[in-house]
Amino acid sequence: MKNKHITTVLALAAALTILSSCGSGKKEKAEAADSASAAPAVIETITAEKGKLSTSLQVPGELTAYQQVELYAKVNSYVKKMLVDVGSQVQAGQLLVSLEAPEINSQLSAAKSRIAQQQAIYLASKANYERLLNTSKTPGTVSQNDLDQAEARKNADYANVEAAKSASEEVTANRNYLEIRAPFDGVISARNVNLGAYVGPSGKGGPLLVLQQQNKLRLVISIPESSTGGLSTKDEVSFTVRSLPNQTFKAKVARLAGALDEKLRSERLEMDVQNNNKKLLPGMYAEVNLPLPGRDSAFVIPKTALAISTEKVFVIRVVNHKAEWVNVQKGLQAGDKVEVYGDLKPGDILVKNANDEIRDGQDVNDKK
Repeated sequence: MKNKHITTVLALAAALTILSSCGSGKKEKAEAADSASAAPAVIETITAEKGKLSTSLQVPGELTAYQQVELYAKVNSYVKKMLVDVGSQVQAGQLLVSLEAPEINSQLSAAKSRIAQQQAIYLASKANYERLLNTSKTPGTVSQNDLDQAEARKNADYANVEAAKSASEEVTANRNYLEIRAPFDGVISARNVNLGAYVGPSGKGGPLLVLQQQNKLRLVISIPESSTGGLSTKDEVSFTVRSLPNQTFKAKVARLAGALDEKLRSERLEMDVQNNNKKLLPGMYAEVNLPLPGRDSAFVIPKTALAISTEKVFVIRVVNHKAEWVNVQKGLQAGDKVEVYGDLKPGDILVKNANDEIRDGQDVNDKK
């Protein structure tokens, strides 16, 4: 019995030793895990630097005639001759349409007769005044009042002559409107009347002709508000059209609106396009590649360093081994780089792979 008791005591001692050893091992592992979790996370960082980031913007555009005019009749008349048709190449000053209005010829004849009548009356009053003037040189022959009345009559008759001439010139101008001429070199793109048609200033039925300048075109595009900064008339764009998909055209920015459209909130840009070979047509749509120059005041960082949440856009700056969220605004983007604007300084240390899991104020160990 004694030996049995000793054996039992030894077995219990051995079991306690094993349990103590196991407990000690678990405790050491737990302490090691706690120590690891308490250590600051090691995070890769970059240095904030200012730079310029150039990118391009793809926008749709439209080609329009450099000059276009719709030609109407100024006076009520009939189409007498049509000297051009759709597609006709015309020169400035060339006669396009001849109209006729017989009543204008009658009015012109009447105006000329009125001039002759007024001139005859003026010559008579002038002669009468000159006789009285010569007679008045003898004292007591003609009163001063009679002389003044004769001079006034002469001047009034002269004014009537000038008025008759002005009325005649007005009729002559209306007759000149019966000849419609080209205001500039171009191509007739539309014709809406035929011989004998009655036309007039009301413009019913549309213009008689539409004239376009096609050897030079305007490329018109609209730029979103966010991309308008930095544009100038020194920029050059390239564009393509559907009818010539394998050919790229270039044009230089010629005019900027300098204001935003109230509905689209975009700025209108115009480029002049030489089109001597007539490959491009007014009304074509174009795909335009517009270069957007960067700004020297921007910080250029990798896209991974920019964190975007539902509430804010920010970067994470490391200050004294602590994470600090800094609100920024996003600028241009090109490839894996992006512009940002905010409360940053050159040389700031930023987290390279930023995300909202790295909390504001968290301890971090940074490495480059």
